[in-house]
Amino acid sequence: MTSSEIREAFLAFFEKNGHQRVDSSPLVPGNDPTLLFTNAGMVQFKECFLGTEKRSYVRATSSQRCVRAGGKHNDLENVGYTARHHTFFEMLGNFSFGDYFKHEAIRFAWEFLTETLKLPKEKLWVTVHRDDKESEDIWFNEIGIDQNRFSRLGDKDNFWSMGDTGPCGPCSEIFYDHGEDVAGGPPGTPEEDGDRYIEIWNLVFMQFNRSKNGEMKPLPKPSVDTGMGLERIAAVMQHVHNNYQIDLFANLIDFIAKTLNVSDHSNQSLRVIADHIRSCSFMIVDGVLPGNEERSYVLRRIIRRAIRHGNKLGATGSFFHKLVSALVQEMGEAYPELKAKQAFIEKTLSIEEEQFARTLNNGMKILQSYIEQMNGTVIDGEMVFKLKDTYGFPDDLTADIAREKGLTIDKNKFDELLANQQASGREQGGFKTDYNDTVEVESETEFLGYERLNCEAKVLGILVEGGQVDAVTSGTEAAIILDKTPFYAEAGGQVGDKGILLGEGFEFEVQDTVKVQDAFLHKGVVRQGTIQISESLEATINQQERHETALNHSATHLMHAALREILGEHVQQKGSLVDSQRLRFDFSHPVAVTEEELFKIEKLVNKHIRLNHPVETKLSSIDDAKKLGAMMLFGEKYGETVRVLTMSNFSVELCGGTHVERTGDIGAFKIISEQGIASGVRRIEAITGDSAIEYTQKQGWLINQLASSLKTDRLSLSEKVEQLIVKSKSQDREIEKLKSKISSSQGSDLLSLQIKVGDVSVLATKVDGVDTKTLRALSDQVKNKLGSGVIALAAEVDGKISLITGVTKDLTPKYHAGNLMKALSEKIGGRGGGRPDMAQGGGSDLAALDSALAWVKDWVSAQK
Repeated sequence: MTSSEIREAFLAFFEKNGHQRVDSSPLVPGNDPTLLFTNAGMVQFKECFLGTEKRSYVRATSSQRCVRAGGKHNDLENVGYTARHHTFFEMLGNFSFGDYFKHEAIRFAWEFLTETLKLPKEKLWVTVHRDDKESEDIWFNEIGIDQNRFSRLGDKDNFWSMGDTGPCGPCSEIFYDHGEDVAGGPPGTPEEDGDRYIEIWNLVFMQFNRSKNGEMKPLPKPSVDTGMGLERIAAVMQHVHNNYQIDLFANLIDFIAKTLNVSDHSNQSLRVIADHIRSCSFMIVDGVLPGNEERSYVLRRIIRRAIRHGNKLGATGSFFHKLVSALVQEMGEAYPELKAKQAFIEKTLSIEEEQFARTLNNGMKILQSYIEQMNGTVIDGEMVFKLKDTYGFPDDLTADIAREKGLTIDKNKFDELLANQQASGREQGGFKTDYNDTVEVESETEFLGYERLNCEAKVLGILVEGGQVDAVTSGTEAAIILDKTPFYAEAGGQVGDKGILLGEGFEFEVQDTVKVQDAFLHKGVVRQGTIQISESLEATINQQERHETALNHSATHLMHAALREILGEHVQQKGSLVDSQRLRFDFSHPVAVTEEELFKIEKLVNKHIRLNHPVETKLSSIDDAKKLGAMMLFGEKYGETVRVLTMSNFSVELCGGTHVERTGDIGAFKIISEQGIASGVRRIEAITGDSAIEYTQKQGWLINQLASSLKTDRLSLSEKVEQLIVKSKSQDREIEKLKSKISSSQGSDLLSLQIKVGDVSVLATKVDGVDTKTLRALSDQVKNKLGSGVIALAAEVDGKISLITGVTKDLTPKYHAGNLMKALSEKIGGRGGGRPDMAQGGGSDLAALDSALAWVKDWVSAQK
């Protein structure tokens, strides 16, 4: 069976058994700070297992794309050196959210393996947790497995947990026996690390909830989470012992070998590159771009690791981006988004390759030179850190090269230096949370803000510094929870509403609104009176700020659509901020947006404002929203029912924010800035409405003023400015020529001021009427004319002292210009330093300058 056939057979089997087929979620987990990447099939169902999210189904099945290359689950270092480790893989899974439990999960697994895939029962080996007598009984008495092919293992092998706390439970694993001709023993034996018995399926029974103190209590609704690696089961079905020999990899490796002119298709570097092009391409598809922080840094590491392995195979130029087409051919049918983003993936990888080529060449030379001169087998941690910090050469590449040469690196010293430099660091292990330590707010607020700007409400809760209280008095900062509210809570980039809560004898100013679980927290301060639980009040938002925020939010959607039309569909939102003053939009794009492109974007947005489209919202199922082509943001977690916002056919997005009724309400749109904020991420800031009109008017006024000052008209202003620039540059060149002549003349005059200290010529003097640049040129001329000697020249520039010291080449073994500068500048209240032949510095004590220059001869004399 091909990998595609296995994937479909698995999903169809569980669909037939009452499971909802669910699409793979993105590699960037939706609103989950605990993970760098989606690393298992259960990640998108985590809230279902925790009981905080309810769906229309209680059974699900999926083929989930996963990455394990950072944080707790990191297989990067093993890729290429083992038969089954990957940074990217597909996990087949079936899940029960409080529906069926061990009996059905075990029966489903056995039936699929032995009846659908027709694997011989005598080839399968089963393990359970040593304390899980229930699972053992099911395997023995219901399934009837051979008890001679069975192991009872401990927590390390057969107990799973979501984290240090939270849902956990025993596992039951199924292994495939490749036969006696392959080295290795059954699970639980000293020989278990061999390749004979390979785990193909893990059945996790979420049975308990573990608290901070380690106590485990039974879950009210035990659940099932299973996982079977597609690549592993494909290796079994295709009768190979190495995942890199299955159909998903074979053609890809052939293409890479042909591209790099490599004849040995078993080369480990080919496997590394094949694995890495998969993970890199899918990360980029899911919105990750190379950079120096968190997920972006992991992607950059993988790209660079692949490039270095290509260089080991003889690659002399950019090659990695050329492999995307072969990957699309292999996996584009299963994942259409891969084909749709092919050009963008190729461009992103190509840019990163070019940047890394320089880093790699420099770093390799330095590291190779160090290795040739080193004693012992451990590369010093300071060298590893220097390569990374100074030359941008990744420490994992240094470790890779060390391993290939039979060396190791001093990881402890490197980690210490890195921690000292970056206390906040790039600590991937910091992605942790305590699932039993979240804010508990039992109240639920009904949101009325789409239709209403004020409403009558009742106080359900009062929070002060995180704790619940019964009342708050004047001057106290607090968060008020209401049974219903017109206040929009911060979400999707839109800031929370401000306004007033007014009741009998009290007034509360709302300065921000946020949402915790199902409760809206109105954060602010009591302006007068006392507010108590159960009080009735009137909640009124600041209507002007809400209106202006809506203008900016609706314009953001138009701009997003315009960016994709003008720049390309690779554009993905990477962040946004919408308030009453402006809109800020971050998006993926590999290069700066040109002035011409910005003009087109602005023009297109204003066109759709003038077309005055109705802005319509409707609730829809997530599947129907996808059919409509609604834009969805990677990294966002959506429920089964979503809010679809449409502005004609130009913009269709999922959004829970507040908006105008028609695009014409926006009035006008003006981009005020565009800049890069990270590798491959750009930021546009813009304004709308009256602000945009006023900004445009001021620009027009300024242009008129400039045209008037330059005695030209508006249309000729650009040409006039260009003429002035050319003239200014020409004058600057003439000035430099004059300065050069003056300094040359001065240089000849200065030679008459030299004195002899022994047999050494010394010239230390002040020069009038020159700037620092001219002083530097003058020092070079004086040194050349002097032939042999030590000089120190000073000039007063803008009320401060500029210093140059110099030593002719013949005297640098004895006299160091940098040391002279350090001592001389201290005497005039400053500092400086430099090379043995030339140094630069300065100071502020003008009164001390003459004595300092006179001291230079003493310094020369002391060096003898």
